[in-house]
Amino acid sequence: MNRFALVLVIASAILPLRASADGFIPVTEKSRFMALVEGRELRLGLFRISLSVRPDGRIEGSALGWDVTGRWHWKDGYFCRELDWSGTPIPYNCQLVEAKGDRELRFTVDRGMGDSASFRLR
Repeated sequence: MNRFALVLVIASAILPLRASADGFIPVTEKSRFMALVEGRELRLGLFRISLSVRPDGRIEGSALGWDVTGRWHWKDGYFCRELDWSGTPIPYNCQLVEAKGDRELRFTVDRGMGDSASFRLR
């Protein structure tokens, strides 16, 4: 087995343990994601963010009192979205989604390689 393949095997064994150690479990299926968010709001209190992710691909809500709109789709196990925050574009990005039970979702930009934000589901 070459070194690259060995690294992939080790990483695939370690990453799920790391994710579950803090109670978050990866959401890799669109159906599971929709079961968590449909008819609910994602809230992040610090920035007064409240978002609804609609089954038809729309995102609606507000952040710091200004409207947020956007589009999303599920691609290769990731939540991919493009947003507009009251005239300020937020570029397309695919994000790792992780759930802590059915009350909290964590989104990590750049397919899980960047910054994260955790939202309460209401």
